[in-house]
Amino acid sequence: MRGVPARGRPRAGEKARLTDREGFLAWAFLLPSVVYLTALVAAPFCLTVAFAFSDANSAAPSYRFAGLRNFRAIFRDDVFWRALGDTLALTGLSMALVVFFGMILANVLLADFRGKWPVRLLVLLPWTTPVALSAISWRWLLDSAYSPVDPILRDAGVLHGGASLLGRPPLATASVVAVHVWRLTPLAAVILMAGLAAIPRDVGEAARLDGAGFWRRLFGVTIPLTLPVIVVAAVFGAAVTFADMAVVRVLTGGGPGASTQVLPALAYHRGVEDGDMGQGAAIALFLFPLLLAGVIGVLRAVRRPEDANDGEADGEEP
Repeated sequence: MRGVPARGRPRAGEKARLTDREGFLAWAFLLPSVVYLTALVAAPFCLTVAFAFSDANSAAPSYRFAGLRNFRAIFRDDVFWRALGDTLALTGLSMALVVFFGMILANVLLADFRGKWPVRLLVLLPWTTPVALSAISWRWLLDSAYSPVDPILRDAGVLHGGASLLGRPPLATASVVAVHVWRLTPLAAVILMAGLAAIPRDVGEAARLDGAGFWRRLFGVTIPLTLPVIVVAAVFGAAVTFADMAVVRVLTGGGPGASTQVLPALAYHRGVEDGDMGQGAAIALFLFPLLLAGVIGVLRAVRRPEDANDGEADGEEP
């Protein structure tokens, strides 16, 4: 039909309305996200940087520039280096177990069985439970004389006298790892389910017709095709575990003997309980480059096989 203007465009000589301008709408839709990120991420981060280079404390909260004094102090602190090692070890071990059990759980949940939807709902409950509440429940389960675990361990000869499970460093560390795995495995399973469901059935059927067994299909087909999704689950879980202080704070308090102390809990202890806001901010700021380096390193390692495959597809040498 002639004389009908294109949709979304004003007629000749007609002034465009504000709501018809794409540039205005783009900024209008982005503005809530920008305000949210600025208020909850950028502003606290800038404040942390400022405190890390100051001598602010609870007794004298006024800002005075201190240079690198806080960083030199924590680098000379043995507790800091022990907390850093424990944080990396707990995160690495937890993520290995989370991905392992998440892959198993994802395959189970993808199976066709009666009542799978209620089961999927129940599987997500550990992730939806508040961290402090779940940590308190685990503390009662593992550290209470009235818990079912305590008499079992005593009958097995693991615990003696008045010692508790969380009072021994190896068992306390294992308990922290267990809680992180319990919390994050359901989320990893859901993420991995999406990756497994995206694998074409023809690929698995072709491998099965070629005589590939379960383990060969797993390592030759399933894992390579779902590797990007596995990395997403691992990186997200590692970021949550690395920056989490609630589990250690509630479950063990960093003990016994600072054997389960992690950097976020140490930053809270130094900055809030001890009142040294400068050192607490410096320890918290130290988490950022570690997380950033880990994420970039893992993503680059995953992209290398993809880039090589793209080069081979284009006729180039990888």
